[in-house]
Order: sequence, then C-alpha cells, then structure tokens
Amino acid sequence: MKIDVVLGLQWGDEGKGKIVDVLAGRYPAVARFQGGPNAGHSLQFDGKSFVVRSIPSGIFRKGSVNVIGSGVVLDPITFQEECGNVAKMDIVASERIVISKKAHLILPTHRLLDAAYEAAAGKGKIGSTLKGIGPTYTDKVSRHGLRVGDILAPDFQDRFNKLKSRHVKMLSDLGYECDPEKDEKAWMEAVEFLRGFKLIDCEYFVDSWLKDQPMLAEGAQGSLLDIDYGSYPFVTSSNTTIGGVCTGLGVAPSKIGKVYGIFKAYCTRVGSGPFPTELFDETGEKIRQIGHEFGAVTGRPRRCGWLDLVALKYTVMVDGVTDLIMMKSDCLDSFETIKVCTSYIIDGKETSVFPFETQAEITPVYKEFKGWNCDLTGIRKESELPKEFKDYIKFMEDFLGVPIKIISLGPDREATIER
Repeated sequence: MKIDVVLGLQWGDEGKGKIVDVLAGRYPAVARFQGGPNAGHSLQFDGKSFVVRSIPSGIFRKGSVNVIGSGVVLDPITFQEECGNVAKMDIVASERIVISKKAHLILPTHRLLDAAYEAAAGKGKIGSTLKGIGPTYTDKVSRHGLRVGDILAPDFQDRFNKLKSRHVKMLSDLGYECDPEKDEKAWMEAVEFLRGFKLIDCEYFVDSWLKDQPMLAEGAQGSLLDIDYGSYPFVTSSNTTIGGVCTGLGVAPSKIGKVYGIFKAYCTRVGSGPFPTELFDETGEKIRQIGHEFGAVTGRPRRCGWLDLVALKYTVMVDGVTDLIMMKSDCLDSFETIKVCTSYIIDGKETSVFPFETQAEITPVYKEFKGWNCDLTGIRKESELPKEFKDYIKFMEDFLGVPIKIISLGPDREATIER
C-alpha cells in the first residue's frame, strides 16, 4: 500500500485541516510528519469549529489511528490542552494517537529562547509565533535535544536539567530577563500525561502499517516556508515539502502515492518575508475580511494578495503534486475582476522562475479574469458552476499542468466538490 500526502503549496493557512478531515474517512491512519504547535489546522463540521495544532486532523474520525511522527516537535503542555479539547467530543486521545519516540520535545525554555531571539533581531525579526519551534529544531540539529522516548529513561530529570541549564546560559548571554522556571511544573505534569500514550518506533510502525493498509500524511505550514526551498530566511525550521514526509516518518520515497497540493484562490502570508502579490489597498482588506484571514493559533491578521501562479508552479514542481485542491474560491464571489500573477519583472526582465534572492524587488505581471459574481457556497455539483469560474479553473490547470480534483466552497466538510 502507499502513503498519500496532503501538502500546502503557499505560505501556510491553505485549509489543510478541512481537506485532511474530508479525506480521512478513506484512510484508517493519518500522520503528521513535521512542524509543531505553531500551525493550527481548522476544521468545521456539524455546526462546530475546531482547531488542532499537534494532533493529526484525523482525530475526529471514529476508528482512525493518528500518528505524530519523528519530524514533529511536541510541546507537552499544548498537547495535553488539545487532548482535553477533543475529550469534550467524547474522544479519548490516547486511544486514537500514537507518538514517535524520536519526535523532539519543546521545553519551556525553548519558548523563552524564541522570544529572546526575536527581541534581539529587532526590525529584522522573522515573525516567529514564539512557540519555541525554531530553538527546538536548533537543538535537534546541534544534537542537544530531548526526544519523546527520553521520558521513559530513568535519568530523564537529569537530561532535562542539563538542557535547561544550557538554555539558561544562552538566555543570560543574550541579556534576556525572564523566569526560567516559568511553566516547568505544568510541563512536567504534561510529560506524565504523555507517558499514558503508546510511544512507537515510527519507521517500523509505518512500514508494518503499509503492508496492508493505506495512510494519509499531512504537513504543517506551506511549501514556500520550507527551510531549504522556501523564501529563506523567512521560513519555518523544518522541511514542509515532500522530502519531509520521508524523513519525518521514516518511509521510503517509493512508498509515496498521491500528492495532494492545496492552495487558496488567492494568497496569504503571516509574519515577515517577501510577498510579490500582496495588496495594501481596499481589495486586500476585503479579501481579509471575507476570508476571515486571521491566524487560527495566534489570531494575527494575515497579509493578503492575488494568486501567485509563478510561486504555485514552483511548489507543484518541487512537491511532485498529482492532484490539486483549491480552497476559498467562494471568497472571491463578489469581485468584478480577479487577477492572477503569471510572471515576474525582476531587474527589468520578465521571468517565470521563482528567484533565489526572494528579497529582490519583484513586480508581478497579472492576467485578469471576469468575476463570476454569484454565490458559490451552496453549489455541490460541478455542472452548476458558472462559466466564468470554470474558465478560471481551466486556465490554472493548463498553466500548472496538474488537474484540480477538489474545490472547496466553504469551511464545512460538506461544502466540497470532487471532480
């Protein structure tokens, strides 16, 4: 059997949570392969809304197994809070979630370091969510990190104290005033809660599972935030592209099946970094308000702009996307004219290549479409879609060279058209 993958193709917030929830009914297992609680996946069904951060989006599907993979960084406090939230739906998280022993733990001092680094950066700050993600991945790469499997070791407290002491010295060197004991008691209580879950050797678990059952992998953030292939340095600290599936779950490339690439009908971005099609006018604000473009975790307003097909074609290539999924088309229902960027002007030359120097001055070249000017939210059949919208879809498919298989026309799992 194969492991199919759901990836965001922009700067995150594409709507992966809803799509994983829609697809999860076809897969007995859903796996998170990277990222941490800085990414909130929003789901809506039965008139209720939910946000999951570390827990895979298949948690609400009865009978599903949800894997937190080795590439994830896990904050025990946040994880315990999430499990408490799903418990309100009569879901016992420990019965549906398994956790890789090789996933790294976010300590309270990782959060403090995150804040200290951002404060030191001043105007050059990245725009971190301050959840401790970057410092945790830094410890992982520098071989100082604590892993979930370490909580089973008899000397776990000593290992914790050693890493904490290292962090305290780093905070002191940065001149950052804080209480290093903050949240430590709650963190240790949450670690005890974590011990009640099945901790697995992820690579063996996934290999055994795929012998006779399929699995769906979901990414956090978006491909343009990939540490290697995103708009560096304004990126996240992990591989959000297809390669992260293999390293984050310990699965061979030959086991990858379909790659579902999710994108919005427009673009958004949170925090600092380049955004060639960003709108600073009433149109951008209108998109933000109609699309409710505020962070699921942070509540921060998202920067908004027209769809960037140069960047989208780039991530389709990098990820090897087989099926495209378009989200929030309904948010453009009331626009007379809709624009999409088809190339860039850089240093006076037109190009369709996503540039290395993402902080260069980029002027987008747009193609304009007549808006469909009707409410799409109640449509459930492709045949009922207006001609203007179908023309918009066809252009994108021809430009990107990949079919759009699913169209989302609202936040509810039922507001979905499959083609």
